[in-house]
Amino acid sequence: MPVLRILLSDGEQVLEVPACANLRQSLLAAGVSPYTWATRQLNCGGRGLCATCGVWVEGTVPPEHWHDRLADHFGYPRLSCQLHVEGDMTIRLVDKLIWGAADPRRARRPKAAP
Repeated sequence: MPVLRILLSDGEQVLEVPACANLRQSLLAAGVSPYTWATRQLNCGGRGLCATCGVWVEGTVPPEHWHDRLADHFGYPRLSCQLHVEGDMTIRLVDKLIWGAADPRRARRPKAAP
């Protein structure tokens, strides 16, 4: 079973999850929420529409969902509802109010020519 390492502000949590498990569902089942106090009740329920369940994925996990491709391209958090744990994975919860801000260091878009 894949190992999911969750980096939290006060430490880390390590879980074993079934292969191909949905990341959002795995987090919620373990009592770790990708949501904030403002979005726990106001979210799309894992349909990939609201972008409130974003997490930072450490390493390279190729995006499959259209929103995740854009997020990965521009350096925004990835949607936990659209990620599947297919192997060992490390994630970091996003410090946010509703959506997470972009991090230019994480953007995968090509750099503009001078």
